[in-house]
Amino acid sequence: MFLHNKKRVIVTGGAGFLGSHLCERLLGNDCEVLCVDNLYSGSKQNISHMETHPNFEFIRHDITFPLYLEADEIFNLACPASPLHYQRDPVQTIKVCVNGSVNMLGLAKRLNATILQASTSEVYGDPEIHPQKEDYWGRVNPIGIRSCYDEGKRSAETLFFDYHRQHKLNIKVLRIFNTYGPRMLADDGRVISNFIVQAMRGDDLTIYGEGTQTRSFCFVDDTIEGLMKMMETDSKTTGPINLGNPYEIKIIELAKKILDRVGGKSKLIFKTLPENDPRCRQPDISKAQKELSWSPSIGLDEGLDKTVEYFQQNLIL
Repeated sequence: MFLHNKKRVIVTGGAGFLGSHLCERLLGNDCEVLCVDNLYSGSKQNISHMETHPNFEFIRHDITFPLYLEADEIFNLACPASPLHYQRDPVQTIKVCVNGSVNMLGLAKRLNATILQASTSEVYGDPEIHPQKEDYWGRVNPIGIRSCYDEGKRSAETLFFDYHRQHKLNIKVLRIFNTYGPRMLADDGRVISNFIVQAMRGDDLTIYGEGTQTRSFCFVDDTIEGLMKMMETDSKTTGPINLGNPYEIKIIELAKKILDRVGGKSKLIFKTLPENDPRCRQPDISKAQKELSWSPSIGLDEGLDKTVEYFQQNLIL
C-alpha cells in the first residue's frame, strides 16, 4: 500500500534492463514507484528484490492500451531495445512507440505530470556526421528491418514535441546511446552480452562485418544518473539531449577486451554485416554537460569488469 505523501513515479518498461535500475534508484530516493511492464522483453527476476518494498508496485500492462493511474512523473522506457527482440514482432514494436506514446502522453496531460521519453541514438540511423549532435536529423531507412524501432522512436519524439507545443505538456526527451551492465539479458542480441556469453560458453565470438564499425558504451549507472538529472530540470529543458559515453571503440577491439577478461579458447569469427547496421556511433555530449551537469564517470574497463562479474555469478551454462 502506498504512502501518498511521497512523490509517485510511473516507470513503463520498469522490469527491463534500464527500467529495473531506474526503479531501484527511485526507491532509494524515497519515491513511490509504479513499475509497468508487459514482460515482453522485461523480466520479473529483474525486480524480484523490490517486490516486497512498501513503496513498490508491479503492474503487468501493455501500454498500447490505455492506462489509468495517478502519478507526479512518468518515465516512458517501454519498448524492446535490442534488434533481436524488436525485430521479432516489428508491428508491435512500432505500436509501442506510437500508440504507447499517445497513451502515456494522454495520461500525463490528464495528470499534469512531467513525462520523460527514453529515445535512442538510433534516431540518427547510419549517420553522415560524426560524432552525432542533437541538431542532426539523421539518415534512416524508413522501410528496412530496423525501421520499426528507428522510425518508431522518431515518431515518438514527434508526438512528444507536438504535445508540448499544442498542450503545453512538460516533456523531457533523452537520446540514449549504447548502455550496458548487470541485468542485461543473455539472449538479447546486444554485442557486449553476446560476447560475454559466447566466451563463457567456449563458443566463438561472432563479429559482423570486419569489426571495424565503432560504438560508444555507457555503463548503466551513468545512464540512470542522466535520466534522474533530466527529470529534475526545469520545464524549459525539453531536450532532445544525447546521453552516452563518448569513448569510441571498434567492435573487434571490444571482443578482445572481453576475451581477456573471460579467458578460454574462443576465437573470432566473421559474418555478413546486417542490413542498415550503423558504421559508427558516438555521442556529442556537450549539451548534457551544459544543461544537466552530467558526464559519465565509469570507464569501459571498469564497466566491463562489473558486467563480466554479473554474468559469471548469474549465467547458467
